[in-house]
Amino acid sequence: MAAFSEMGVMPEIAQAVEEMDWLLPTDIQAESIPLILGGGDVLMAAETGSGKTGAFSIPVIQIVYETLKDQMEGKKGKATIKTGGAVLNKWQMNPYDRGSAFAIGSDGLCCQSREVKEWHGCRATRGVTKGKYYYEVSCHDQGLCRVGWSTMQASLDLGTDKFGFGFGGTGKKSHNKQFDSYGEEFTMHDTIGCYLDIDKGQIKFSKNGKDLGLAFEFPPHIRNQPLFAACVLKNAELKFNFGEEDFKFPPKDGYIGLCKAPDGNVVKSQHTGNAQVVQTQNLPNAPKALIVEPSRELAEQTLNNVKQFKKYIDNPKLRELLIIGGVAARDQLSVLEQGVDIVVGTPGRLDDLVSTGKLNLSQVRFLVLDEADGLLLQGYSDFINRIHSQIPQITSDGKRLQVIVCSATLHSFDVKKLSEKIMHFPTWVDLKGEDSVPETVHHVVVIVNPKTDKLWERLGKNHIRTDEVHAKDNTRPGANTPEMWSEAIKILKGEYTVRAIKEHKMDQAIIFCRTKIDCDNMEQYFIQQGGGPDRKGHQFSCVCLHGDRKPQERKQNLERFKRGDVRFLICTDVAARGIDIHGVPYVINVTLPDEKQNYVHRIGRVGRAERMGLAISLVAKEKEKVWYHVCSSRGKGCYNTRLKEEGGCTIWYNEMQVDFIKAMWIFWHLQFKSWLPLKRRLRHLSCILAIFLTSCSEHSDCATLETT
Repeated sequence: MAAFSEMGVMPEIAQAVEEMDWLLPTDIQAESIPLILGGGDVLMAAETGSGKTGAFSIPVIQIVYETLKDQMEGKKGKATIKTGGAVLNKWQMNPYDRGSAFAIGSDGLCCQSREVKEWHGCRATRGVTKGKYYYEVSCHDQGLCRVGWSTMQASLDLGTDKFGFGFGGTGKKSHNKQFDSYGEEFTMHDTIGCYLDIDKGQIKFSKNGKDLGLAFEFPPHIRNQPLFAACVLKNAELKFNFGEEDFKFPPKDGYIGLCKAPDGNVVKSQHTGNAQVVQTQNLPNAPKALIVEPSRELAEQTLNNVKQFKKYIDNPKLRELLIIGGVAARDQLSVLEQGVDIVVGTPGRLDDLVSTGKLNLSQVRFLVLDEADGLLLQGYSDFINRIHSQIPQITSDGKRLQVIVCSATLHSFDVKKLSEKIMHFPTWVDLKGEDSVPETVHHVVVIVNPKTDKLWERLGKNHIRTDEVHAKDNTRPGANTPEMWSEAIKILKGEYTVRAIKEHKMDQAIIFCRTKIDCDNMEQYFIQQGGGPDRKGHQFSCVCLHGDRKPQERKQNLERFKRGDVRFLICTDVAARGIDIHGVPYVINVTLPDEKQNYVHRIGRVGRAERMGLAISLVAKEKEKVWYHVCSSRGKGCYNTRLKEEGGCTIWYNEMQVDFIKAMWIFWHLQFKSWLPLKRRLRHLSCILAIFLTSCSEHSDCATLETT
């Protein structure tokens, strides 16, 4: 309890944490909790099972409680809106008048856009109508930028219309899409001075104190309009100084800092968010935190953690709600009408409730994207952008929206691009490194080669039921066609799974299959072995978990596996991410995941809490024809076995071309020629895999690896 309290965690939460036997915070919790409590955006990357859920939910619960407490005591915020301590009535860049990927620091002065292909701009919160004024901009990196002045009518792409005047790092001045040579180029460590003489209708610039001469004279249509400091960035970072700090290069000739402009000459921006603030003050029941999860199971698990952490919080009590599909929406709507403080949900149902106006996002203080790469892989990037655009950047009590993004595999290009767009100067807490794997997991590849193992020919019809991709093909032994070898692989994988369980005397394992029908077929094959969902203690007792099973069945099956009522959980990748299952010693990958990240998530189910684990991957030596549904029914009732390019719903899949399997192919001769434990070789192989998971993309083919 003392350890969490030292990080600033309130005693009520620390007491609940202590009851969970968390004597000390994990590394990710120790790093992230103080950052989030301090008001920052955080990108969180750590091993699966390292305590990421606690790392974000503990500070979220505390800040939501403190916000509600302040409101209850009448501290509803003042008329001036703050962003991390900087007041919008002061001179700063305006969070309501900026491009979608333009980030503004908590001081309102440091600005950034990490988009490498697009320009994003911003204007200041205040403009001037008379006088001679000056501000400075310091360049913090080597990206592209333009700085200058614009009216409220100008686009945020400074200098590309008749209402804006810019000076860019290439040494060009720009107005109304006219780019002319002016002054000198500037880059990182340079300071640009921006001069405005409204009475004479003139604009000029300086570089590191050197006057670059007259740049623009206003056209007549500008003279009666207020002008605002403005900039536009492409993968760049700037810091503004409006005169509240000493200028590096003070202006001369009667120019004064913008912050010293007389009140009579100052106009506030039309984009201040005040209308939104008025609305949100009348909606006390809107949630303060929104936590988005990629699956129902993970959402339920996170909600349970939230309930545990907040159990001793009182006056006011926190109200939480789980919003997932597959359950009656009327129950969720009933709770929403009464008011909630923390919402945990999955994208589908959240999107429905937001789009119909049932879930109001106007007071959201926290947006948490858990397993962010999983959300993006499932195609939810538009949903995330849509949700983010509806959440005010400044809340009614003057706090800035905090965004937390976390995953065990946080290094994908798409996640980085998303974070640059929706986060403000995030702190990257990376205790994992790209695609690392637990040291406590041994990795084994079992090559499935139907050309050398003729077992499939001798089984007759006494084998696992396959996915019917080859229902219309000649797959009888002797046909010697790609379809025959593909069907043989499907049969052998069923046999190898059963053999691995028997040889290793597995008491519990998670078995990953590529599709829902593969899971169903494996479950039926276990039932043929005498097991199944109702055979507690049997060698092949099992339950199945995938998207077509009803939510209540999925929940019950997961609980039965956790309790040890059944030995095997057969599932798709829906169970690969974040599901907290302790002490599982084995994982069997019947089919490899399409993405390297999903392999890391799958094998993260074992070797947790310092326990040793074994991950066995069955890898086909020949190409296999598999389902790849592009039909509107997403596979339900679909029997179109033609290839995708021929208008069907199948593809040829070559597991030997998966990067990390190509890397491990060099070690094939070291291992499963027989079903011996091979303990010494396993440790060696595991170390090699951990290296190759990040470096195997350097190798072009298997032949290269065999001669390495």
